[in-house]
Amino acid sequence: MKRRRRRNTPTEKVAILKRHLVDKGEVSAICEELKLHPNQFYDWQKQFFDHGAKAFENEGRSEEARLKAENARLPAKLMKKDSAMSDLLLEHMALKKLLGRTETTLGRPRRSRPSGRLRA
Repeated sequence: MKRRRRRNTPTEKVAILKRHLVDKGEVSAICEELKLHPNQFYDWQKQFFDHGAKAFENEGRSEEARLKAENARLPAKLMKKDSAMSDLLLEHMALKKLLGRTETTLGRPRRSRPSGRLRA
């Protein structure tokens, strides 16, 4: 019967690494206790040190970078919208010219009643 693969959360991985780095526990003892292969432990340690700088990045900088990227994208989006609007307006004007005079309305003409009010 196959053993189910155990997946550790990032918090658990950091706690395991902390036991070795801060509490000075032996890697072999920790791995034996948790039924973890030492190569896996060292892979986690390598990832932790390679990507550890991300934990200390300033949140404001990433927000600032996101806003700058959005501001750079907005003019292109605005030009695309303006282009679409102008195309629609040109089509609208062409249809008006094709249909004839623009003063005529569709439907029944409105007539005034004897009382002076207009009928719908």
